[in-house]
Amino acid sequence: SSLLLYSVNGLQARTFGVWTLLSSVIRCLCAIDIRNRTLYHITLFTFFLALAHFLSEVFIYHTAALTIGVMAPLMVASFSIMGMLIGLQYLEVEALSQNKKKN
Repeated sequence: SSLLLYSVNGLQARTFGVWTLLSSVIRCLCAIDIRNRTLYHITLFTFFLALAHFLSEVFIYHTAALTIGVMAPLMVASFSIMGMLIGLQYLEVEALSQNKKKN
């Protein structure tokens, strides 16, 4: 198996940097306002996008190898998705109890 090396131009690097910054801002805002269900879902979606991106680079496009540099974001995205899906259950229960209190 040969390792394919692709060069990254400045535009691609900056685009990936902006995506990383944007997803970081979304995730920080969710941490501040964790009960905001819309923001919670958007944050969860950013982790699914990251997971899909890195998995596709390794297994579909073969532009990345399973090194620690690729496995780290795969693990962060996977564990974050699991944790957020568990947390989503608590958010739903809390929303239901808030609705019962109002009625």
